[in-house]
Formats: sequence, structure tokens, C-alpha cells
Amino acid sequence: MSKRDAIFPAGRQALYEINKYSAAIRSDDLLFVSGQVGSREDGSPEPVFEKQVQLAFDNLGAVLAAAGCTLDDVIDVTSFHTDPATQWETLNTVRLKAFGEPPYPNWTAVGVNWLAGFDFEIKVIARTPPAS
Repeated sequence: MSKRDAIFPAGRQALYEINKYSAAIRSDDLLFVSGQVGSREDGSPEPVFEKQVQLAFDNLGAVLAAAGCTLDDVIDVTSFHTDPATQWETLNTVRLKAFGEPPYPNWTAVGVNWLAGFDFEIKVIARTPPAS
């Protein structure tokens, strides 16, 4: 069995060290990205929901980039919402800008009652591009 290949975006590894987890793990040609939230550089939540969602996507993009991937490589998404009924429209606007044209990745949205001070979290599985 091979050792875990941990991926960290530049400049944010300290946040992962504090909480004792990896931003992503590469296994063969798959990348499993931990849940990304709309945290500022210091780890605190962005208070404006739309900005928090955009920042979560930005943070996701940084993790993907650290592994040589983009949002186009994402095949499966799970998102967590503290109030899905009222948040979906805002999320949908950001999500459709991020993922562009069909085919869209699989998506599972889950309503939760706690996200450590955040209102949205997104985790993905991506296929890493072949080495050129």
C-alpha cells in the first residue's frame, strides 16, 4: 500500500496543521479534497453568505491548483448547508459560474446544523490530469 500523498495550497498549511488534517490526498489518479469553507486567511468565517460561498470556491480552487487540477477535473461534489432552502439560489449563482458548461459534476447537497461557524462547506473528488 502506498503512503498518502498530501496536498496543501501555498500559504495555508498552518491552518491544516492546527486542525490535524490534509487539504487533499492524491491516490493514483484521484484527488480527494477535504471540505473547504469560506475562511479568510486567518481561518475566520467570512460573514456575508455570498462572499463566504465564493471564498469557499476560491479555497477549493487553490487546493485543486496545488495538485495540478482545476474545477474542470472535479467529478463528484458534496456540499453542506446550514439552511439549504434559503441558501440554494445564492449558491447556485456562484456554482454555475465556477463549473461553467455541462456536463456538470455529480452533486449531493446536505443540510446540517453545525459547520464550526460557517454556513457552507464543499468537498470534492477530482481526477488528476495525465502527466504530459
